[in-house]
Amino acid sequence: MASLQVSVVAADREVWSGAAKQVVARTTVGEIGLLAGHEPVLGILASGQVRITTPEGEVVTANAEDGFLSLQNDVVTIVAGEAELV
Repeated sequence: MASLQVSVVAADREVWSGAAKQVVARTTVGEIGLLAGHEPVLGILASGQVRITTPEGEVVTANAEDGFLSLQNDVVTIVAGEAELV
């Protein structure tokens, strides 16, 4: 199964990075779920949780606000003004 390469970055540091099979994030137009093979997307983050499911099934959760997310070629980048693991 194909996977995503994910980076969650706060203004001052990298919060988490690694492989994932799914990413769910809250944007200003609603929640979005991302899987490998998804069309490219760019979204503005709303304050809330980003949930990352690793290939092993572990769920990593981060609170993020004031930023954006992008997905292209199975690479997800989440850049937030503030972000921290829950």
